[in-house]
Amino acid sequence: MAKEKQLTKEEVLKQVEAAKEQLDKIPTGRVKRHLGGFMEFVRKQGVVGLAVGLAIGTQAAELVKNIVSSVITPVVDLLVGKEGLSGLTYTVNVSDRTSTFNFGLLIDSSIKFLAVALVIYFVIMGLKLDKLDKKKD
Repeated sequence: MAKEKQLTKEEVLKQVEAAKEQLDKIPTGRVKRHLGGFMEFVRKQGVVGLAVGLAIGTQAAELVKNIVSSVITPVVDLLVGKEGLSGLTYTVNVSDRTSTFNFGLLIDSSIKFLAVALVIYFVIMGLKLDKLDKKKD
């Protein structure tokens, strides 16, 4: 095994001083300015509120999807038949060409959209979240 050289106190202090000098040469002013600018942007633009709203909106969409698939869709299936809305189609024949319009899916998507819009509206009005928004000048 090789013997390790013991450094004297003065040599350690010289190495620490050299390391400090190297650290002082690193330009940190620009990084601090950019970080400050980013934090200002986050505060002014309400990014945190946007992130919270996105998370809540995602969960609200999942809730509405489950409500539609477990409550509304079975009722519609009872009204229109076993295939439900996906079975509602209209076929058009022109000469030797055929085209099928699946308007049942359009109705299904419209029902889901209206359900999401209503749930979000009632949550915002029920919790009086519209009062939290800043007044526009």
